[in-house]
Amino acid sequence: MTHQDLDVQAFINRHPFSPYQWLVFATCFFIVLLDGFDTAAIGFIAPSLLKEWGVGKPALAPVLSAALFGLAAGALVAGPLADRLGRRIVLLGSVLVFGAACGASAFATGLEGLTVLRFVTGIGLGAAMPNAVTLISEFCPDGRRVVITNAMFCGFPLGAACGGFLAAWMIPQWGWRSVLALGGIAPVALLLVMAFTLPESVRHMVARGAPAERIRAVLRRIHASAADATRYVMAEQGAPTGGGFAVLFSRSYAVGTLMLWLAYFMGLVIFYALINWMPILFKEAGLPAQTATLIAALFPLGGVGAILFGWLMDRYDANRVIAIGFGLTALAVFLIGQVAGNVGLLTVTVFGAGALMNTAQSSLPALAAAYYPTQGRATGVAWMLGIGRFGGIAGSFLVAELARRQLPFGQVFMVVAAAALVSMAALLVKRVADRNRPAAGGPALRPQVDLH
Repeated sequence: MTHQDLDVQAFINRHPFSPYQWLVFATCFFIVLLDGFDTAAIGFIAPSLLKEWGVGKPALAPVLSAALFGLAAGALVAGPLADRLGRRIVLLGSVLVFGAACGASAFATGLEGLTVLRFVTGIGLGAAMPNAVTLISEFCPDGRRVVITNAMFCGFPLGAACGGFLAAWMIPQWGWRSVLALGGIAPVALLLVMAFTLPESVRHMVARGAPAERIRAVLRRIHASAADATRYVMAEQGAPTGGGFAVLFSRSYAVGTLMLWLAYFMGLVIFYALINWMPILFKEAGLPAQTATLIAALFPLGGVGAILFGWLMDRYDANRVIAIGFGLTALAVFLIGQVAGNVGLLTVTVFGAGALMNTAQSSLPALAAAYYPTQGRATGVAWMLGIGRFGGIAGSFLVAELARRQLPFGQVFMVVAAAALVSMAALLVKRVADRNRPAAGGPALRPQVDLH
């Protein structure tokens, strides 16, 4: 009997992006949007908690940080699970967890219970993000993978921003619990849609030896010609044997893995150092409190620039594109410390630094998804995100320590800017390592069960 083999990635590459792939994109976009909403929700309700429960600001610290620890734990656990069990089942489970936990938070009666529920919410959020990135990247053609993945990732800042607007409208009418209730109801509603529409990654199914009928059912929704094949294969140049951590720390990928971790870690050092401390630093530099808060609020608004970076990364060396972004971030963050006396210039500089930093940082998950082979992709993306969360914790403590040492305003921003230079250097090291990457056995064709 003759077999007609179909390479699934070559099939995706040669056909237009289909309505079915746009459905996968939309589903992942809304997962990430709700991720952004639920991640930011606690910040929007914090003033109401202080008033209703009569606690001081220090008492809120565990509640505000619980989700960060949960995010790290969820990402570190979910990646290996998704490489073993599949992207779909882990995504369904993660949305259920963060939706149920956020919804239950609306009924919390004290800080201890709310802290536990925020940690559980963080676990679900941390598991959802890397798997949404992984799934959409595996449905994209090679020439448009990064720009589509980055566009999907823009749902996160949009969700956080929408959360702010909704909270400002909802809290005066229905109280702070309504925000958390919405953060629980919306994911559960999305989960019902996902159960019927979200497919498993065809690349994952090929890599794990799934029955050809399952692969055919998904590929036919991209283009009917997939039905002509009798078995489905996948070629990945230099893909090592094994999965998960065996891929991440194989000879071909170990240096790149460590450099991705370092770059993402340092990026979140910058983000959380500035987002948590800029209002206070600006106020101490002599700006009115309201002005300091409004200017600092401009910093996280520039993530949509990731679409431009995605377009550049699909056409040029992706490591170098993001490295340049971090280099410019270092310059812009340094300049914030030099222009505090001029409100107009400070406003422009803060917005520019935020646009550069958020664009570079939000492009790293797409870089990781494109870097790893299928059998280690979810683990690679998830562990980069998980390790990076500790950078967010470190960033908050960094500025506190610099303040304790009484560093001048300008020097504080100089130290934070240095973290961006570390990210830039890490990506340039990864670029060199990629060019010198040893082959791991050449292309691997994985045949599937025959249909006849």
